[in-house]
Amino acid sequence: MSKLVPVDGILDISPYVPGREKVDGVAKLVKLSANETPLGPSPKAIEAYKSVADQLHRYPEGSALELRQAIGKHYGLNPDNIVCGAGSDELLHLLAQCYVNPGDEVIYTEHAFLVYPIVTKAAGGVCVTVAEDNLTANVDAILAAQTARTKVVFVANPNNPTGTYLAMSEMRRLRAGLRDDVLLVVDAAYAEYVRKNDYEAGIELVATHDNVVMTRTFSKVYGLPALRLGWAYCPAGVADVLNRVRGPFNVNVPAMRAGIAAIQDQSFLDKAIAHNDEWLGWLIEEINKLGLEALPSVANFLLIRFPEEAGKTAADADEFLASRGLILRAVKAYGLPRCLRMSVGLEEDNKAVVATLRAFVEGWK
Repeated sequence: MSKLVPVDGILDISPYVPGREKVDGVAKLVKLSANETPLGPSPKAIEAYKSVADQLHRYPEGSALELRQAIGKHYGLNPDNIVCGAGSDELLHLLAQCYVNPGDEVIYTEHAFLVYPIVTKAAGGVCVTVAEDNLTANVDAILAAQTARTKVVFVANPNNPTGTYLAMSEMRRLRAGLRDDVLLVVDAAYAEYVRKNDYEAGIELVATHDNVVMTRTFSKVYGLPALRLGWAYCPAGVADVLNRVRGPFNVNVPAMRAGIAAIQDQSFLDKAIAHNDEWLGWLIEEINKLGLEALPSVANFLLIRFPEEAGKTAADADEFLASRGLILRAVKAYGLPRCLRMSVGLEEDNKAVVATLRAFVEGWK
């Protein structure tokens, strides 16, 4: 009897494993592992979500037109060049599906988002991982890895989980050094948090090239991860391709309504960014005072590097924190076994992590 088997390469994919959601014996948990905004969504987004509860028997408008118009107005973009999806993850899958043939190569850096190898292998592509320079994408290494089979390059800017970024000049240099038939995908999920004068999220690159796509999300600063809502700014040709293959109703009505309200609530967005500006710097300073290494970040999270000695490792710290109800993210799967990633939380949660890490370090003596 014949055995049912999936297409080649699917069983080579390591499933994405999110951070832990519970700890045995600990009732109250503070989750600082998923880079969620501690302020939650805009109250206006919550009201917009609730306002469509009596419309759940209706299909959405298939192209997410009103949402695309709201995004376009906010950023000064043509809505026709915006494609919305069920989170930016769906859009990454679609881009790989549409532009990667079996055997084609896809380049990304060694500590990049774990979805990149998943979408590459699902499309039958070959993963090409290049070294970073001090946890930062290295343009020269990416260009050196380019071959005749390269079809897509994924660059998260800022990068998760490292919190590092590439300046606009480097992104321009990268695009200039890639062949014209190579698609550059700029994953700018954390762009709203960046406060660097030399940073640009990717809008300019898309506007001036026909082979660059920028993806964005409502899951981070806008506080809507439960609704799975993302968008891509694309050249007209790429938008046309994505619209041919995406599901006809791939964004649900409550998500669209909440997204429109969220992007229009500038005062709440400013509040969320200001909170991050204040506490990201505070956390880095206070954790470094403990003798640990809190690495610089431009996003809403940071990496904490621990010693390799038994009893002092990242795994030891993870268990110590979790037993006290504080959930950070182990990033061994990203090739960073010495680190934990911490999302910026509320004031009391940030202080609780620092106090608990202090107790952890004092236990070494």
